[in-house]
Amino acid sequence: MAQMFGLSRTRAADLIARDLVQLDGTGTAKSDRVMPGALLEVTIPVEVDPLAVRAEVVEGIGIIYDDDAIVVIDKPVGVAVHPSPGWSGPTVVGHLAGAGFRIATSGASERQGIVQRLDVGTSGVMVICKSEYAYSVLKNAFRHRTVDKTYHAVVQGHPDPLEGTIDAPIARHPGADYKFAVLDGGRPSVTHYSTLEAHRFASLLEVHLETGRTHQIRVHMSALKHPCVGDLTYGADPTLAKRFKVTRQWLHAVKLGFEHPETGSYVEFESPYPADLAASLETIRAAD
Repeated sequence: MAQMFGLSRTRAADLIARDLVQLDGTGTAKSDRVMPGALLEVTIPVEVDPLAVRAEVVEGIGIIYDDDAIVVIDKPVGVAVHPSPGWSGPTVVGHLAGAGFRIATSGASERQGIVQRLDVGTSGVMVICKSEYAYSVLKNAFRHRTVDKTYHAVVQGHPDPLEGTIDAPIARHPGADYKFAVLDGGRPSVTHYSTLEAHRFASLLEVHLETGRTHQIRVHMSALKHPCVGDLTYGADPTLAKRFKVTRQWLHAVKLGFEHPETGSYVEFESPYPADLAASLETIRAAD
């Protein structure tokens, strides 16, 4: 099989194990010999690359700003920024390709033009680069923490103090590959927060990220024992989430500010609360 079809021996053995190989009309084992005159039939399935960008227009993605250097979007919940193993849903890069946007080719093939990311379950404003120069400049700006990233989060209870800084390293959770945690030896992570509204069961916070680790706000607020409302992955109360009709973590990227890579002037873009988060916040306010 390896010689006839140009397959590796490992790949050939896998096809046999999956019953995709027949010798004279019957199943076979990898040790069987193919004699002269025998009929060898092999089915080689088309393997889909999990990291391939699938061009498709995604409902709900809004274009906030667009020029030759950058495109700023309003990402809805349930959309990943780029393809990844285990994710088969819609992506930001897939939407841009489907909508006819040409973005920078810098970066890994599945995330070309991407200089920042938002979780699938987090909505809000983000920037994607269209030119190679813009990619280089903004990638450097994010690396050197000169980009202003502002989030709003509704967390359980009332953080004490009402305004503060969380400086705690974050690493992958040792017991769950899909989670992160505050751990010694993790990557330095700094989150600044202030309380905008304090309600009976929850608080609305404004959060500024100094670093940009995966799940950073969610991990840091959980470590303070004030997880984002609805964030069941990081310890939120499911009863409270149900009461306030929150079906995902209450976390939204409301503002993004940086020096435009082409003009050098400071630009700032905002995203209003999506309908589900706005409605749940009103329910929380009404419960006082």
